[in-house]
Order: sequence, then C-alpha cells, then structure tokens
Amino acid sequence: MEHYEIIIFFLIIAFVYASVGFGGGSSYLAILAVYALPFKEIRLIALLCNIIVVTGGTIIFIRNKQTDWKKIIPVVLISVPLAFLGATMKISQDTFFIILGCSLLIAAILLWIKTKPTTAETIQPEGKYHYIQDGFLGGAIGFLSGMVGIGGGIFLSPLLNLLKWDTAKKIAATASVFILANSISGIAGQLSSLPSNINYTRIVLLCVAVFVGGQLGSRMGASKFNPLIIKRVTALLVFFAGVEVLSKHLHF
Repeated sequence: MEHYEIIIFFLIIAFVYASVGFGGGSSYLAILAVYALPFKEIRLIALLCNIIVVTGGTIIFIRNKQTDWKKIIPVVLISVPLAFLGATMKISQDTFFIILGCSLLIAAILLWIKTKPTTAETIQPEGKYHYIQDGFLGGAIGFLSGMVGIGGGIFLSPLLNLLKWDTAKKIAATASVFILANSISGIAGQLSSLPSNINYTRIVLLCVAVFVGGQLGSRMGASKFNPLIIKRVTALLVFFAGVEVLSKHLHF
C-alpha cells in the first residue's frame, strides 16, 4: 500500500472527533480527495468509515431515547432510495471530483457558521408541511451523498440547526441515523460497479484505524477538546481540500 501516513491521519481524526461526539467523515473524505485516490475507492472507503464511526453513536442515542422516530423517518425514508440511486449513477472521474470539490466548499461554509444551540423553547412548531420539507431536504442530501460517497450528516446537521428543527441532542441523533442509513444504501448502490482493481488491503487498514481511533476517543469521556474548535478546524481542512480538488479538475 502507498501512502501509509493516511492510516495515521485516519486514526488521529477518529480519536479526536470521537472524543467530542463527532464522526469526522468529512475530514476522511477531504484527505482521500487530496491524495487523489481512484474515485470509486474514495466513495467506498468514506462510506465504510462512516458506518464504523456512527454505528456506536446511533446505538447510544437509541438506548438513551434521544431518537424521535416520528420526525426522523420522513427525513430518512426518501433519502435512502435516493442515496442508492445517486451511488448507481455513472459519472466520470473529473465530474466526481468537481461535485466533490463543490460539496466540500459548501460543507465548509455550513460548518463554519456558528448557530445558537436550539432549546425546547425555540424549536420550530410542528406543522403539516414540515414532513414534506423534511422529506425534500433528506432526499436532496441523500442523492448528493450517494454520488459523492458521504453519509450526508455534514449537510443535514447544520441545516437542521439553522431551521431550529429540534434540540441539539435530537439533531445529533437524527444525523447519526441519517448517516448510517445513507452509508449502507450508498454502498449497496456501488456494489454493481466496483472495479476489480480496488486496493482492499488499504480499505481494511483504514477501517481498522478508524475503529481503533474511535474507540479510544469515545473512552476519553471528559475531553479537553473544544467542539467549536474542532468544527472550525474541520471547516478549514474541508475548504482547502475542496479548493485543491477543484484546482486539479476544473479545466478552463
């Protein structure tokens, strides 16, 4: 395997992010994009890492009864088939990296925006049109997630906070379920078009690194890392990765 340093990067990212309750999927994708690995392999690695990182968090959210299924299901229901559809689309490598670069820039902006924590008093009132809004939002993000190879939480979570959709914990729980469901759906959509020359050794090593880093980070408990600083550092990393990707693949 080339670029063994990526394993170290993935382990550190998983460790730091898991210690503050984040997944770090955007940072994995940004690093893989900068190294310009084969795009079908990038999508597969990112989704597998997402599943490894968010599965534990999703289980914890469910056990702690922080998942409001009445509100989660409309968001996820449409996103899952559209994530599958997005993953099955045949696009060129240049097109993939252009979409990815633009997605990273948008994600960086959303991550940088600081929103006040939503409380029970500031949650938007329930209405009959919110389920349509939630379904449309989930479907659009799901489709993009399938094409690019992300779980979609990097877009969903900031947007739900801006909409004052629910409390911070319930939005985090929704994002975890959303990422897990879309990542599984995205991988299912990719299975029919995986090339024969995928480096499975690299994939296994990176998945192990994420698992080890995530487990160590989640066991830190009272972390000294500031979640806002982590978000801002992530925004910068994702932004510069997006610029780097676009500079290589936009041909004027």
